[in-house]
Amino acid sequence: MVGPSTIEIQIPAGIADGQQLRLSGRGPAGPRGGAPGDLYVAIQVDPHPALERNGDDLVQQLQISMTQAALGFETQVESLEGPEPLTVPAGTQPGRVFKLRGRGVPSLQGHRRGDLLVEVTVQIPDKLRQEEVELLHKLAELRGDQVAQREEGLFSRIRSTFQ
Repeated sequence: MVGPSTIEIQIPAGIADGQQLRLSGRGPAGPRGGAPGDLYVAIQVDPHPALERNGDDLVQQLQISMTQAALGFETQVESLEGPEPLTVPAGTQPGRVFKLRGRGVPSLQGHRRGDLLVEVTVQIPDKLRQEEVELLHKLAELRGDQVAQREEGLFSRIRSTFQ
């Protein structure tokens, strides 16, 4: 019985979690001095903190504010090679997916790469300062949008009582 040993292997780019590599002739010797068998290596890929794999494509969530969605802006998103520039145009809707071609995982079957898919989620604030509330009511009025009535604070109610 031979003790444990270490061998160096090449892991091909694009290999997925759960796949196996077969190393011919690197396994234990066969019975009665037979030829060595094959060694199978099970691959376990650690998850990326910001990117989720979907085949050869990578998916990333991008949270933006409602003002960024309405007015547009420039940002950078994470890719395997580092930050990538992304222009989010004015009027971007929640759920929109931006495709950065060739920024995904290399394919094991060929020379092509998957894409980086950036899905937009628009974050709506749940707490607003009084000035922000007033600005949004003014915007709603300009657009002709029907919105809930303004909630008056204690000082506004006292002031209106004395007028």
